Amino acid sequence: MKQLLIRADDIGYSYAVNLGIARAVNEGLVRSAGLMPNMPEAQRGWDWVKDSGIAIGQHTNLCLGTPCADPKLIPSLLDERGQLKSSRTYRDAFKRGEEIADYDELVIEIEAQLASFRKIVGHDPDYFEAHAVMSKNLNQAIHDVAEKHGFKEQIASFDPTAIVRCGTTDVHMALEDMLPPEQYDPEAFIKRTVEHMADGETYVLVFHPGYLDAFILGNSSLTVNRTKEVDALIDPELRAWLEAQPDLRLVDYRDL
Repeated sequence: MKQLLIRADDIGYSYAVNLGIARAVNEGLVRSAGLMPNMPEAQRGWDWVKDSGIAIGQHTNLCLGTPCADPKLIPSLLDERGQLKSSRTYRDAFKRGEEIADYDELVIEIEAQLASFRKIVGHDPDYFEAHAVMSKNLNQAIHDVAEKHGFKEQIASFDPTAIVRCGTTDVHMALEDMLPPEQYDPEAFIKRTVEHMADGETYVLVFHPGYLDAFILGNSSLTVNRTKEVDALIDPELRAWLEAQPDLRLVDYRDL
């Protein structure tokens, strides 16, 4: 039996992103979704999907917006405006082989975001991972906080030939929405993945469904492809195709 987990990231990113995720959950195929605990729209985003029964994860956000922790305790994580340093800042540092975020300060912020997550959702996350940051210190801090609390950590690896452990399951992870919009077909991506999966394999496909507003256009390079993913994930013909596959099981993080 093949297992397919369809995940949506970025609950809370913006009002319009929340709208798209809510449709992908309430009308579509998404059964696992990650919430950004520090974002102003996180509570609204959760309210729109909380009755759906999805697995909800902490999509720890260290590269956008206002921190949850006391800024005085985490100076290495902040820019000159007191906001979390951008993902581009982390990427540039990673290319230089430089760690710009202090490990202990990362743990403080991750724990503060966990407290915010619990307040918003009312229970512990069903899985635990981080948003869009290239940093060895962050990866280690996420791992250590997850281990401390006994959470199911989703290690990020978007090489579909690689295998990473999540819970008690070996999984492949894949995403394609960083392709140029003219090249990206999320429905074809899902079908191609299923057709190439071997019996016994589990794949986690990561999507970022959402609509667009001024905030997302001003803060993310991922725009048009978000809207394409909403359309694909709520398509009843795609759902019917997946449900017709005799050797495929659709799962969420609680099944791993």
